[in-house]
Amino acid sequence: MNLLIVTHTVGRNDGQGRVNYEVVQAALAAGHSVTLLSTKVDETLSQHPRVTVVRVPASRVPTRLLQYQMFALRAAAWIRAHRHEFDVVQVNGFIAWTESDVNAIHFVHTGWYKSGYYPFHLTGGMYAAYQLLFTRLNAWCERWAFRHARVLVPVSEKVSSELVSLGMSRDKIRVIHNGVDNVEFSPGLSLTSQRERFKLPEDPFMLLFAGDLRNARKNLDTVLRALVKCPSNVHLAVAGGVANSPYPAMAAALGVADRVHFVGMIRDMPTLMRCADAFVFPSRYEAMSLVLLEALASALPVITVHTTGGAEVVTEECGIVLDDPDNETSLAKAISLIASDPLRAREMGQAAQALAATLSWQTMAARYLALFEDIAKTRKAARRNARVRQETVSVKT
Repeated sequence: MNLLIVTHTVGRNDGQGRVNYEVVQAALAAGHSVTLLSTKVDETLSQHPRVTVVRVPASRVPTRLLQYQMFALRAAAWIRAHRHEFDVVQVNGFIAWTESDVNAIHFVHTGWYKSGYYPFHLTGGMYAAYQLLFTRLNAWCERWAFRHARVLVPVSEKVSSELVSLGMSRDKIRVIHNGVDNVEFSPGLSLTSQRERFKLPEDPFMLLFAGDLRNARKNLDTVLRALVKCPSNVHLAVAGGVANSPYPAMAAALGVADRVHFVGMIRDMPTLMRCADAFVFPSRYEAMSLVLLEALASALPVITVHTTGGAEVVTEECGIVLDDPDNETSLAKAISLIASDPLRAREMGQAAQALAATLSWQTMAARYLALFEDIAKTRKAARRNARVRQETVSVKT
């Protein structure tokens, strides 16, 4: 099978890029050939003899809005010229002005806009106006891309529901959850002594939060307010860049600065997770969070909310899923419940790890490959039947 994947980035250190990286690895292991139409590709993949990289250079136009459109136009032109060379064309969301066989959907801008938590409005100044334009235009482009795909692959049931609300047929939807590396992320031995490496105190019950700290979507503000209502032995480690972040000042204003530890951008997330006792992630909108799956694989009890993609896989045996992302009282109760019962926390962690074992990258990639192979077989059969019909017509004439 000759596969074309169209995406901005293919690599291990990018959310969507990691999904595509694992799909490519699985395709190569199965003996297939892969062409990557992309701006940035992992070097180990680009050197593989059955990988062809067609680089779409990063545009120098001034905004992401225009950069994405330039990529979409360039990618579409290349695909139209080479479409006949491939058995399957897979795109990711809106990325090219062209039809596709498979569209893997990692985020739905209409879902974010209509979630009730979208923060940008026209009354908020020029930056907010730009963000609003960015979201609305992306939403329109996505709907076009979804309509022009043969099969839609949302990364969660949450995203699947959003697609149906946009008028997409359930018959063309195949949910494939994201995966996790269960070797890289695993509990291992107790590493509380490693807390010093991250300047974390050894004794407290340590919550972990990880995400973008520049805006409110990940919902660290509610976690900080909940921490005020938790016992004093509960601390919070926060992974993410603090530049231009309002949350260090917010922690100080709430009087919990001594219990909140901003550890910055962390490359060694597996070790940091081994230093934690539980993972808290009440994101106001998420399609399918990789970091949540990584926490499960690290045997951490997970406290999350229904608005977070990935919450749908969390069972009561391994975590607590709340209804309202902004209810700090409910969040504080959930945190306190786990923090006060070490045996329960340990049992939940074991259940979390067992669940994560069913959500490996290999399982995810195998489902993508099965879909690709089915499409390729159907296309080959259609071509064969077309040739037979043409030959029959030629004989009759």
